[in-house]
Formats: sequence, structure tokens, C-alpha cells
Amino acid sequence: MQLLTGRLQVDPLRAGDADALFACRADPAVARFQGWRPHDVAEVRDFIARQPVEAVPQGWFQRAIRLRGQGELIGDLGVNLPADPDESVEFGISIAPAHQGYGYAGEVLQALFGHLFGPLARRRIQASVDPRNLASMAMLRGAGMRQEAHHVESLWLHGEWVDDVVFAVLSREWGIGNKSKGCGCRR
Repeated sequence: MQLLTGRLQVDPLRAGDADALFACRADPAVARFQGWRPHDVAEVRDFIARQPVEAVPQGWFQRAIRLRGQGELIGDLGVNLPADPDESVEFGISIAPAHQGYGYAGEVLQALFGHLFGPLARRRIQASVDPRNLASMAMLRGAGMRQEAHHVESLWLHGEWVDDVVFAVLSREWGIGNKSKGCGCRR
């Protein structure tokens, strides 16, 4: 899967992305809310090598988020695309701290949702987030998602029990008013 926005491109991870992806995912500000915290660059290289290369893979896969035209990796997008189009698609997104606050995540999600609800004709998209991650919760709401559940101390993550908040959007909901919805980007 490849996506283009005004400022970004989402495409397969490359071997040369290992250092930048490690720097992002190992950063304590990012790792705090992520399930995968790599121990070293070698682990990231192995992870990248195992990523599917199909245009539209099934199951979990990870893609790079890059500044368009520059190729600089600024984050990553994980997508779980089930074989059954009636099952929910799940995603997770990480943006390096130096690139947070510019609306990049929201811009990627608008492109992702358009692709999933459009050409791939998916019915439902969901995401889970730690409720302490206020910026991510605001971003998911800004992308048109609604909060569906709040599971208290439901995940053991990095040595502590954490809450899990589930957001979702249906294709029919996302289409309502979406034409006027901006990505909230700083231009």
C-alpha cells in the first residue's frame, strides 16, 4: 500500500530506514505508548526485512511515513487488513517527536481512510490508544473517529497495567461532512 498526501508519502519500509525507525521507536516519548520497543538497530533491520511487499497485504504490516519529495522517514503506520472485508481494519501510527504537532498523523489518516473506505471498500476502521496519550486521542477524534470503549487496566505494557481506549469509524460515518473536514495541518 502506498499513499500520497500534499506533504507526505506512505510507502514500504526500506533497509536504509532502520536507523531512523529505531531512533523514533526507541525514543521514550514514543515508546511509552507503543507495544513494540526495539532493543537495537539489528532488531529493526530484521523487522523491516519481514515486512510484506504486496501492494495490499493481508494481516499486520508496517509502512514508512516520509516527507514527500525528501524521502525522510518521520514515522510509521501499522495496519491490520483482514482478508474478510467485513472485519474491522485496525491501525497504529507513530510520528517522531521532532515532527509532532504539524498535523502529519491526521493527514496520513485522511489518506488511509479514503483508501480503505474507497478503493478497498472496507466497512469499519478502529484504533486503540492509551488514554494518557491526549494528543493521539484528539487526533483520532479530529480524523472523524468516535470513542467506543474504555477498558480499565486491560493491558500489561512495559511493566504496568494500562487502560485501553478504542476508537472507531464506519464508512457511512466518515463520509458525512468529510468533504469539509481538513487535516488540521499547519501549512
